[in-house]
Amino acid sequence: MHFGRPRSTATSRHSAAAEEALQQAIGCGGEVSYMDNILLSFQPKLHASDDYTFLLRELGNRGDWMNAMRCFEFAVSLEKRRNERGKLASSMISTLGRLGKADLAKKVFDDAVNEGYGNTVYAYSALISAYAKSGYCDEAIGVFRSMKDSGLKPNLVTYNALIDACGKGGADYKRASEIFNDMLENGVLPDRITYNSLLAVCSGAGLWEIARGLFDEMVHRGIDQDIYTYNTLLDGACSGGHMDAAFDIMVGMREKNVFPNEVTYSTMIRGCAKAGKLDRALNLFNEMKSAGIKLDRVSYNTLLAVYASLGRFDDAFAVGKEMESIGIKRDVVTYNALLDGFGKQGMYDKVKELFAEMKRGNLYPNLLTYSTLISVYCKGGLYKEATDAYTEFKLQGLKADVVFYSKLIDALCKKGMVESSALLLDEMMKDGIQPNVVTYNSIINAFGQSEIFDYLEHQMESSNLQFYPDSKMVAKEDDRIIEVFKELACGKSGIGKRDQRARKDFRCVLGVFRKMHEMEIKPNVVTFSAILNACSRCNSFEEASLLLEELRLFDNQVYGVAHGLLMGHIEHTWSQALSLFDDVKRMDSSTASAFYNALTDMLWHFGQKRGAQLVVLEGKRREVWENTWTESCLDLHLMSSGAARAMVHAWLLNIRSVVFEGHELPKLLSILTGWGKHSKVVGDGALKRAIEALLLSIGAPFQVAKCNIGRFISTGAVVAAWLRESGTLKVLVLQDDRTLSGSTTRFDHVSNLQPLSL
Repeated sequence: MHFGRPRSTATSRHSAAAEEALQQAIGCGGEVSYMDNILLSFQPKLHASDDYTFLLRELGNRGDWMNAMRCFEFAVSLEKRRNERGKLASSMISTLGRLGKADLAKKVFDDAVNEGYGNTVYAYSALISAYAKSGYCDEAIGVFRSMKDSGLKPNLVTYNALIDACGKGGADYKRASEIFNDMLENGVLPDRITYNSLLAVCSGAGLWEIARGLFDEMVHRGIDQDIYTYNTLLDGACSGGHMDAAFDIMVGMREKNVFPNEVTYSTMIRGCAKAGKLDRALNLFNEMKSAGIKLDRVSYNTLLAVYASLGRFDDAFAVGKEMESIGIKRDVVTYNALLDGFGKQGMYDKVKELFAEMKRGNLYPNLLTYSTLISVYCKGGLYKEATDAYTEFKLQGLKADVVFYSKLIDALCKKGMVESSALLLDEMMKDGIQPNVVTYNSIINAFGQSEIFDYLEHQMESSNLQFYPDSKMVAKEDDRIIEVFKELACGKSGIGKRDQRARKDFRCVLGVFRKMHEMEIKPNVVTFSAILNACSRCNSFEEASLLLEELRLFDNQVYGVAHGLLMGHIEHTWSQALSLFDDVKRMDSSTASAFYNALTDMLWHFGQKRGAQLVVLEGKRREVWENTWTESCLDLHLMSSGAARAMVHAWLLNIRSVVFEGHELPKLLSILTGWGKHSKVVGDGALKRAIEALLLSIGAPFQVAKCNIGRFISTGAVVAAWLRESGTLKVLVLQDDRTLSGSTTRFDHVSNLQPLSL
């Protein structure tokens, strides 16, 4: 059922007496003593294992595992034929597996083997499947090995169950791939379920390219795809932010007469929301309703989360009321979305009110609830409230995971509390929780915009990543996080001397990067953007170039491009840069734009303005920023300061060519920057200030629009006249401060890094 396997149309082999016995068993209310009486009274009418298998399976489908077990024990005690007893055992193990009773399934299996009727391919396959459904991958593989040791040959069901175990147990794709290869070597041909399971492994591991290759291989083998195939592939695409590919998949599935269901739409909507494409997410909801697909709990919660993210709380609450009107009560997921939405808007009183309402409704907060609360409170500087939430979290007996710590570390980093973040990084590793790339990205991104203690540099580069703060920060091992909050509440953030900090930042970034490599945590494009942002905050060109020079030893493609452009080696670097841009194009738009923004900011910051302009024009050509410019309007609101300024020069040069070709400009020209609604002073956003200063410095005749403080306007005639002036071209054409013929002096390395392949 889970994999969408077509139901058999063959006539069921159970008898009418079995149907009658089942109805009586259902009516007995789960009482085992009544079940014994029913089995005894129907014994003469029931036909061997077929009837009993039907009974225990149907009881299992209703969650009544106790009566299913009683039925199994009763049937096995009567049955003398070994093959029939083996069928009953396999069916019982499978039933218990579906109900998550893996330990009990193992006991049934062991008893069957000891009694001489369990040593069959079907029993082993059923146990492997039982472990798979509970996510016990290692146990499933152990059963598989013992099966082969027993001389039994695995079949298609066995291999499918084992690959499924890899997906549900969080195993890496390498393990699943080895099982798949073993399957092919033994002459067992894969089917749709095999590929669906492999796709699920890829989706969980974020292996989008491999998933796409598997799908193509599935088509090549002539294996039909079902709704589960497409939904799993979509999940992989959406999880990786490949929304353009996801929409193409939706088109392709309709062409194959596989029509989207509520899972399809929920997956797509969640993907759009994650990628920041909230308008497209709402359009999908409307499309879903138009198609007559009913919204389920997941769909409603996703819609509510989208509205909450947009700050449209009236709409979010309306969704909540609509849910309740059709009998779907608010759950923890609903409240988590509202808490996060109100938190992002800084509405902390409403966050507290909702949390209290949630508990009054007897909904137990989960790990995500507490991590959201603590993150929200930290970002708002409400450290006492964060302490209270963490204390309550500990009292509930919940165990923090990597997401919990990563959210908290990110919140502290955004407040400039790198020392405290490092403290928590140490704490999570002592708890046996390994950081992931998200954790490290937050810390790297904080360098250069915060103060860092001397101990951090030394400990970040140490082999075990232990952090030891000065004496005033020492706390009991199990109270470390609470102590951090207390220090922050008192305003003791560990601020050091700025001139000392500048000399240490790039060393710390190298230490973090090396540690990621040692722990086999693969940096991603967000890491790259974070490091480029750290470069932009270096005090000197020498520090930034040295940092990139060192990082080239880890990944010459990525950091070689950045270093080459920074040094002015554009002609020698550009072909490599285009290859890198091809890789970035496969990312979601927000990640790709962050990469282009970070790279151009660094180049612009250090005077490589021609290089910055080449990068933004390449980004425009690849549509990294949607609808960047027309002849009448330049939209900069998704760009960073450096990218936007480089783009203004390019746009004005383009308009100049239009003028000198003899064409008229539109009556009104606009440059949109946004009005900085999240700035401390509304209308005083950093991007708007940067563009205003640039326009003033080059003498461009643009003024702030009265009706829109985030828009600069001018008439076409005035701009055309300015562009015709003799000195205009000189101020519009950008130059690099450094070129290939300039100084390319290498600096002494700060460490003994060796070339390493990531």
